[in-house]
Amino acid sequence: MKERAKEVKLKETKAQSAKSVLAKIGEMKEPDRSIATRLHEIVLEVEPDVLSKLWYGMPAYVRDDKIVCFFQSAEKFETRYSTFGFNDSANLDDGNVWPVAYAVQKLTKADEKTIRARIEQAFS
Repeated sequence: MKERAKEVKLKETKAQSAKSVLAKIGEMKEPDRSIATRLHEIVLEVEPDVLSKLWYGMPAYVRDDKIVCFFQSAEKFETRYSTFGFNDSANLDDGNVWPVAYAVQKLTKADEKTIRARIEQAFS
């Protein structure tokens, strides 16, 4: 919560915010760092103009001032796996049930394809 309070006070430009996200990813231990780096690359490949920023001290991706998707490291949240998740602003609605988060321990090409498709849908 302290990190979020600091983030709210910061008035970073898009470039400064992107730099802060990359710095935070660089501070992560493996395998979180590699996973976060690749997910960051995928989000930017799908949505090149997306705003990346820190949200509760973790990388997040924004459309229309709303968090669409985010990464949570296993280490920071003391869990056995990292999480890549989507907020309700993501365009994922599909009937009564749809995925809003993925547990991630490593990324294979097949995993990347699945997550890329979900990111594309989220930002559509």
